[in-house]
Amino acid sequence: MTESIEKLLADASDLAQQAGSLTLDWFRQTDLEVESKIDGTEVTDADRAAERFIREQLGHRYPDHAVYGEEEGGVIDPNKLTWIIDPIDGTRGFTRGVPLYSTLLAVVDDTGPIVGVIYVPALNSTVAAGRGLGCWLDGQRTSVSDTSQLKGALVNTSSYETFANEWLMALKGSGAMMRTWGDAFGYYLVAAGQAEAMIDPVCSSWDLAPMPVILKEAGGRFTDMTGESSIDLNAAPDSISGIASNGFLHDELLEVLKST
Repeated sequence: MTESIEKLLADASDLAQQAGSLTLDWFRQTDLEVESKIDGTEVTDADRAAERFIREQLGHRYPDHAVYGEEEGGVIDPNKLTWIIDPIDGTRGFTRGVPLYSTLLAVVDDTGPIVGVIYVPALNSTVAAGRGLGCWLDGQRTSVSDTSQLKGALVNTSSYETFANEWLMALKGSGAMMRTWGDAFGYYLVAAGQAEAMIDPVCSSWDLAPMPVILKEAGGRFTDMTGESSIDLNAAPDSISGIASNGFLHDELLEVLKST
């Protein structure tokens, strides 16, 4: 790798912020057109424009890198650095005027994510991390909370529709505070120390690619729902899961979910 992680992090943050800002042109517009993709998820011109912008910029800045995005596909090349794009994570909320959607960008090598960015356009706020460089919230070093027990901890998810009934009852019985500040914003909150955990039973690789490096550099932990710490970036859409936590209560959370 010829590019430094510092430069990759700076460029990834810049591109996510510029692309995310573009989406505000469509946000809460009464004439926003919403289409359904083959998989049933929603897509708008804002999604397409944001991803196209990033791809065009990468073509100038890093023409030798691979690119993989939610809207235009691509490849994850183990022999090259690959940029993974989710132009709007939380399109469903975006189409309803909810200001907690994000633009996600990750850079991965043959060992996994080395850079991850979560940009929340409506808040103009960024969580970004690079391998060995720490995790940063709007330019200030950030870290996870030190809450050590699941009881009283704030646990987020994108949607309880994807939860087995037994998981819901087990979490309720644990005493955790359960909220749906979900999609990437849930991971943002964990990295910023404002929540203790985020659970996503059903995800795609572009939803989760930034999260392992962000959580690790913030002092937390990221796994799937079986406790596996690596992500299959080539997995089919909606076939992987993610759990992020401050690390202190991760094993307890896994045990609660496994006990059902």
